[in-house]
Amino acid sequence: MKNSKILVIEDDARLASLLQRGLEESGMDVLLAYDGELGLKLFENSMPDLVITDLILPKINGLEVSKQLRTKNPQIPIIMLTALGTTDDKVEGFDAGADDYLVKPFDFRELLARIKTLLKRTQGLNSLSHHDEITYTDLKVDLLQKKVFRSGQEIMVTPKEFNLLKYLIQNPERVLSREEIAKEVWGVNFDTGTNFIDVYINYIRKKVDKPFEIKLIHTRPGMGFILQKS
Repeated sequence: MKNSKILVIEDDARLASLLQRGLEESGMDVLLAYDGELGLKLFENSMPDLVITDLILPKINGLEVSKQLRTKNPQIPIIMLTALGTTDDKVEGFDAGADDYLVKPFDFRELLARIKTLLKRTQGLNSLSHHDEITYTDLKVDLLQKKVFRSGQEIMVTPKEFNLLKYLIQNPERVLSREEIAKEVWGVNFDTGTNFIDVYINYIRKKVDKPFEIKLIHTRPGMGFILQKS
């Protein structure tokens, strides 16, 4: 994480200052923006390694900021901060392009752990060759272009849906528990008290399975989910 450039978009001056000090003490370079509009300008000018953004921001809110960041750089890691913590709030944030979600107040050590996980994941993606892809039967996941295909037909997915599908296809014919999926796809120690994992499994089933005769994503009651040709 040392020497990584972090863009923090937070309108609470006190919290922004605390984040800046903590991140700099951990060896990172920090850029601060107090509204979404400035945050997007700083992103274009500085090209940071990771973005931390509040949900409720002046001028341009965090959801729109995340969407625009994702169009500018599909691989940029985004952590969203918010006081809202319901399943719907989290799903909305993930759909906007956020990779992770922290509910205020949070432990700064938890934020550092999330940053470390996301930066490591991004470094791994950057080392991929142009031909890196994973297939299972007629399902194909292109790891570099972040695209999904079934029977040669491209399936449009959100960033979080892509990460979930990637994890499933990397572990075919093995039952994956909700806890394991939460840890590997959403980050360490993620709250599993809500049903957001089931929500996202339902999302990708509608896209990957519903239009096709052969179903690939199955539920194992009381255990989890499995990618397997039925």
